[in-house]
Amino acid sequence: MKTAFLALGSNIGDRISFLLKAVELISRICSVEAISPVYETDPWGYEKQGKFLNCAVKIGSPFDPHGLLRFLKEVEKKVGRKERFRWGPREIDIDILLFENEIVNTPELTVPHRYLLERDFFLKPLLDIDPDLKDPRNGKPLKDFLKDGNLRPYCCLVLQPQPYADTQVNHKEG
Repeated sequence: MKTAFLALGSNIGDRISFLLKAVELISRICSVEAISPVYETDPWGYEKQGKFLNCAVKIGSPFDPHGLLRFLKEVEKKVGRKERFRWGPREIDIDILLFENEIVNTPELTVPHRYLLERDFFLKPLLDIDPDLKDPRNGKPLKDFLKDGNLRPYCCLVLQPQPYADTQVNHKEG
């Protein structure tokens, strides 16, 4: 398993349920090692929309970076994400922030995330999980890039183990 850090965000409907469902689906294939507190933050890019709930998740992944991206896009679909315009409202958004110490720069994927150092809603939850993380591109501590350390937690997510989760999904009586 390879270590990856993900960012999850939601700003439509039952935001907490969307985050929980995403973490639960991720945990079916990847080991969820840590979940940051959830923060409520202003939208970035397109500002005329509701506030986001954001958190970071540390996982052990059986995939390479591109395989993980494909898996996470499927998770987004299963959670109920509908395609809209760039930086628009989202039921769920899952981004790969870091993958081991790898640097990936392809048309489909950039790791570390191209806006990692510019978005406190990425950095703060990530640093809650591991305050000693460094940018693999330059070796600098990520905490040196945090601009607003005053983000306040909104809530915390807890994932309960479900040993037979795959057999219980979509089960209907009769």
